Amino acid sequence: VQLQASGGGLVQAGGSLRLSCAASGRTFSSYTMGWFRQTPGKEREFVAGIDWNGRSTYYEDSVKGRFTISRDNARNTVYLQLNSLKPEDTAVYYCAAGRYPSNNAQTSGYGYWGRGTLVTVSS
Repeated sequence: VQLQASGGGLVQAGGSLRLSCAASGRTFSSYTMGWFRQTPGKEREFVAGIDWNGRSTYYEDSVKGRFTISRDNARNTVYLQLNSLKPEDTAVYYCAAGRYPSNNAQTSGYGYWGRGTLVTVSS
């Protein structure tokens, strides 16, 4: 499966963005999807995951209540709604596809990665 993330940009603190990740291939609906983020000099960190049918979601603690992951299997797309953004949310955001449950926060659990999209939050 090939993934392409989009929707990043520059936003002020407290603002919102919606990231999208479009997938190619007929097996998208069988994958757990995840969003990760990375800043220079740091390891890529888990942000959110969603299982194949969207019934189970999992979030990293710092984004709970602010970010929402969702998917539309008919459109082969996974979304990440980012609300109440903070400067520390600034990062390159990546989407990924894997076969493990949505609470798998390890990069090793995802076999397919898209190119990232940059989110910059100004204070």
